Amino acid sequence: MPTLPPAPPSRRRIRLPHALRALRHRNYRLLFAGQLIAQIGFWMQATAQGWLVLRLTEAPFWLGAIAAAQSLPVLLLSAPAGAFADRVPKRTLLLVTQGTAMATALLLALLIFSHMVQVWHVLLAALLVGIASAFENPARQAFTIELVGREDLMNAIALDSTVLNGARIIGPAAAGALVAATGEGPAFLINGLSVLAVIGGLLMMRLRMFHAPSRRSGWQQLREGFDYIRRDARVRLLLLQITAHCVFGLAYFPLLPYFARNVLGADVQGFGVLASINAAGALIAALMIALIGDRLPRVGLRTVALLSYAILLGAFTLTRSFPLAMALLAGIGWAGIVVLTLTNTLLQMAVPDELRGRVMGVYMLVVMGVSQVSGLLLSSAADVIGDVPLVVGCWALIGWVVQLYLFLMWRGTLRESPRPVTETPA
Repeated sequence: MPTLPPAPPSRRRIRLPHALRALRHRNYRLLFAGQLIAQIGFWMQATAQGWLVLRLTEAPFWLGAIAAAQSLPVLLLSAPAGAFADRVPKRTLLLVTQGTAMATALLLALLIFSHMVQVWHVLLAALLVGIASAFENPARQAFTIELVGREDLMNAIALDSTVLNGARIIGPAAAGALVAATGEGPAFLINGLSVLAVIGGLLMMRLRMFHAPSRRSGWQQLREGFDYIRRDARVRLLLLQITAHCVFGLAYFPLLPYFARNVLGADVQGFGVLASINAAGALIAALMIALIGDRLPRVGLRTVALLSYAILLGAFTLTRSFPLAMALLAGIGWAGIVVLTLTNTLLQMAVPDELRGRVMGVYMLVVMGVSQVSGLLLSSAADVIGDVPLVVGCWALIGWVVQLYLFLMWRGTLRESPRPVTETPA
């Protein structure tokens, strides 16, 4: 099969610094600008939602349950959604998923303003957003390389991380102040309206005509993707490592409101500061990769980040000092984005063009699905045992042991595996 054609050229070439080179592509600039606005709204709602659930229930279990409701569809649907993304125009799919996210945010805002909101409303909305995310994430990941081409892919992924984590700095801090002053409703309203920026950007894009692939069944295409993962040792190891990272590393995040209030003695503004400082560390990592990513030892840096993440998380569970907790969360954010950005890049560069949607569907299944289900298990265990820091700390220790085992047993696989072909394996 032919390789992926280059992204449609801009009518006017824009001179940009090397660190911003992906922005020379007009279509990517539109997506970047829309995401910059929408991600701030998303993190405002995420922060307000955690505080809303804690206010309604006073139970850490519900924090994990809401996160799991949003991730369960991702867990179940991401792989077939990845195959679906290889068969339909990705812009159309993204327009549908963004519209769903906007509708749920605005509906929740209405319920909050009318003082009718209950925890099951939040649970149902999370489930709907999870279904939309299951289809959006692999489509958006595979869409990026169509917008910028292979040459600028890592820079685009790093810039995406910069947007995400810049929004994670602004959004939670703004939401903390807003919730303290007016309640949770305005944060949901702002998020719903911010999605219009992405929808507008998608509609303004000039794209090549979409050509549907061969008429093989979705099941055959899905099986082909799993067969490829099973045969390719490099891709298999990348997915195993990111799975362990998500299961044991990212599961703590739904419990961050509990740590802020019950362990560190902070209010909603303090929680916003903790979430923002975590994002600041992640933003530094994203900027580092955008600026000097071409000169970094990707495999070695990723291994250091994988092993240091669990150590930093374990230390966070032990501290009762708010300033030290901020420093540790910044380090956790840095290591986490190094792992995610470099794993994403290595995967997309390794996978043939025609299989990218399916493989990235599995990747997003792990990142957006497995981590949240693990978060539900972790929050349930913390609810039963009653000692949240102890449970999270032990979970982080297990994760470190697993990553060390994978590193020692599979050492050299990423370095020694041959370059991928650009055709679908037979």
